[in-house]
Amino acid sequence: MITLKAGDKAPNFSGVDQDGKTHKLADYAGKKLVVFFYPKASTPGCTAEACDLRDNFERFKANNYELLGVSADSQKAQSKFKDKYEFPFPLLADEDKSVINAFGVWGPKKFMGREYDGIHRTTFVINENGIIDEVIEKVKTKEHAAQILK
Repeated sequence: MITLKAGDKAPNFSGVDQDGKTHKLADYAGKKLVVFFYPKASTPGCTAEACDLRDNFERFKANNYELLGVSADSQKAQSKFKDKYEFPFPLLADEDKSVINAFGVWGPKKFMGREYDGIHRTTFVINENGIIDEVIEKVKTKEHAAQILK
């Protein structure tokens, strides 16, 4: 599972967002980047988390942060999710799980006694030099912005 930790170099990822635009780590050089992984678009926890980040977006911008959401949903699902809730940040449609696996957030999960593989809700805060400043594994969906913007 997650082996990346604070102080590590962020994976040199490349992924496509809801509109088919490619995003790479290099695109964010000189800015702080929040990469948040969520299990599934338009589900209650993921919606609460993304809406909290949306509602605090101006605070992120004021602190030189860019935000990037990632799940294994299709471009169509990500596009509907983004449009419905008017998210001001891109959502990567990582259907081949290349970004998810690069960050190590895919693995065994338990829900109601059942075990299955899925995305672990995890957020990575990456500094201007591409180094991970923080890994947040215990995401509070309704107050996630406060966990990042301390």
